[in-house]
Amino acid sequence: MKFIIQKDNLVQSVQDVMKAVSSRTTIPILTGIKIVATREGVTLTGSDSDISIESFIPAEEDGSEIVEIKQPGSIVLQARFFSEIVKKLPSDSVEIEVENQLLTIIRSGRAEFNLNGLDANEYPQLPQIEENNVIKISTDLLKNMIRQTVFAVSTSETRPILTGVNWKVENGELTCIATDSHRLALRKAMIETAVQDTYNVVIPGKSLNELSKILDDNTELVDIVITENQVLFKTKHLLFYSRLLDGNYPDTSRLIPNESKTEVIVSTKLFLQSIDRASLLAKEGRNNVVKLSTNPDNVIEVSSTSPEIGKVVEEVQTESIEGEELKISFSAKYMLDALKALEGSEIRVSFTGAMRPFLIRTLHDESILQLILPVRTF
Repeated sequence: MKFIIQKDNLVQSVQDVMKAVSSRTTIPILTGIKIVATREGVTLTGSDSDISIESFIPAEEDGSEIVEIKQPGSIVLQARFFSEIVKKLPSDSVEIEVENQLLTIIRSGRAEFNLNGLDANEYPQLPQIEENNVIKISTDLLKNMIRQTVFAVSTSETRPILTGVNWKVENGELTCIATDSHRLALRKAMIETAVQDTYNVVIPGKSLNELSKILDDNTELVDIVITENQVLFKTKHLLFYSRLLDGNYPDTSRLIPNESKTEVIVSTKLFLQSIDRASLLAKEGRNNVVKLSTNPDNVIEVSSTSPEIGKVVEEVQTESIEGEELKISFSAKYMLDALKALEGSEIRVSFTGAMRPFLIRTLHDESILQLILPVRTF
C-alpha cells in the first residue's frame, strides 16, 4: 500500500473515527484504526464494537486531488500513536507506505515515522445493512433532537435500557424520548420518509452524543437506516453505526399528566437565571434542591436553604399564574437542564400538585416537552 494524502483531510478523518476507538476493549485490534486504500480513495475505520465509524476520503473532490493512490492495500495502525503523529506532521502532505511484514512508513516534510502495523484482515467486519428503508432528516434538526433529549438518559447501569434514547417512527413522525425515571425529555418532528414501517428502538445515549459531535454542519441531510440490532447514520463521506439496546423501553405516556392544577407562564431567561442563582447554595447540600412557591400577585418565589451556609430567596415576576397556590421542591440541576433544552422566550409550567410530576413546555410549540419529578422535602 502506498499513497500521498493532504494532511488536513487526513487529520479530520482520523479525529472522526477516533471517537469510536476505545482503549478499554477486549479485542486488541480494535485499539487500532483500519486504513484501506483503493483507486477511489482512502477509507478509515474505528470501532469499539458498540459504535463503528467509517470515514471516506475521495481521491479527488470538486476537481482538486486529495489523495494520490500509488498502490492499493490496507493496514491497521495503533490509533493513539497514529492520531498524535498525524496532527504533528510538519508538511501539508503525508505519504503512507506499507512495506513487507506490515511495517508502515509515514513521511511528511523531513520527518519519517516507522510504525508496526497489524493485518487488516483480522479487523472485524462492519455490519452489512440493507438500505431499503431510509429515513432522511436534516442535520440541524437531528442535532437539536439529540441535544434536547440525550441529557435526560440514565447514567446508572441498573436499568441499562434507560441509558438510551427511545426513537419511535410512525406516520412520518419521529419521537425521541429519554428518561432516568426522575425526569423525562420528549421531542417530536415530522421527517421525510418513504418508510411505511413503524420503528421503536433504543439508541445508546453515548452513541448519540458522539454522533452529534461528529456531524458536520455543512452536510444538509443525514440518512438513517434502522435494523433489528443496529442503526446506521450516513452522510456524504461518513458512516456511523451504533448497536441498539436490547429490551423494551417503558411506556412513558402514562407518566405525562393530562390535567394541571396550577399553570405558570414565565420568561425562560428570568426563570433560568433565578434557578441558577438559587442553586449556588443548593449545590453544597447533598440534594441540590430548590423550592418554588406561588402567590396571588403573579409572583413566584424561588428559594434554597443550606443549613451550614445560608439561604437565598428571590421573587420572579411571571406573565400569569392560574389555579391553586403551590409549594414544590425539585432538583435545580434537572430544572436547568430542561430549561436549556427548550427554545423560546417564554415557557408554560404545568403543576398537578406538590408530589406529582410537572411539565415544562414552550408556549406555542407542542413538539417538545420536559417533565420533572418533584423532591419530597416537607
